[in-house]
Amino acid sequence: MSIRLLGSEAACGVNVGAASTFLDATDVRLVNSGTTVRLITVANASDVTLSTISLAGSATVILRKGETDQIFAANAEILGVGCVTEG
Repeated sequence: MSIRLLGSEAACGVNVGAASTFLDATDVRLVNSGTTVRLITVANASDVTLSTISLAGSATVILRKGETDQIFAANAEILGVGCVTEG
């Protein structure tokens, strides 16, 4: 699988008020730049939590979400960028 990036990687906000839609992307590549397990939350446009996931230190994941859904993390060590998965 390959990915096409839709912007520049940025630190995730650490609360729902600072959450991002990552340019309305439906796929978001997230990496934990630290060594501690961190919680990632997906919330809808009304700031209601839809799901959470824990990401191990140095791990990477691609999350699929709705265009208006937003992502935030328990720590700014989580970096994200919108992407399109191909193949």
